[in-house]
Amino acid sequence: MENVSGTSVNYAFRIEICTDNRYNPIVLRHLKEIHMSLIGEILPLSHIVLDLEVSSKKRLFEEAAQLLENEAELPNANVFDCLFAREKLGSTGLGQGVAIPHGRHACVKKATGAFIRTKEPVAFDAPDGKPVSLIFILLVPENATGEHLEVLSKLAGRFSQKAVREALMAATSAEEVRTLLTEE
Repeated sequence: MENVSGTSVNYAFRIEICTDNRYNPIVLRHLKEIHMSLIGEILPLSHIVLDLEVSSKKRLFEEAAQLLENEAELPNANVFDCLFAREKLGSTGLGQGVAIPHGRHACVKKATGAFIRTKEPVAFDAPDGKPVSLIFILLVPENATGEHLEVLSKLAGRFSQKAVREALMAATSAEEVRTLLTEE
């Protein structure tokens, strides 16, 4: 395998769609660690909230902004405004009870995430018309490009798996949620 030292998105996508075992197991393990660290680095246990009681998307964003102000020292109003402004462009609801609200802001110095599972589903204008309970919030610096898209891609891949969604709904701890989101 030439150019194994580079860890580009191309390798990750190539491995995901390749079904044979012709790749070096060391390279595969390394790519898995990159995936784990990509989401794991931006999702500390303190950014995971289970069974949050909110009645609307607006209240969800207010609670998320408060969480990220307390845990990541991001200004509450900036987080709320960033999420709300992005949502006005189009729903970040994916369907199947999942949403990934995301945005860029100058106050964000490095990518940060938060996972919230709501006690009751919240209307989110998802494509399937169903409310959501599984929400991953992603905020990145204003000039971020590749990392932002790669994280969104990884998250969408995890959430597209019914078994992962069901396990997230049944999870009883932040540790369990983090493991589900970071393992392949």
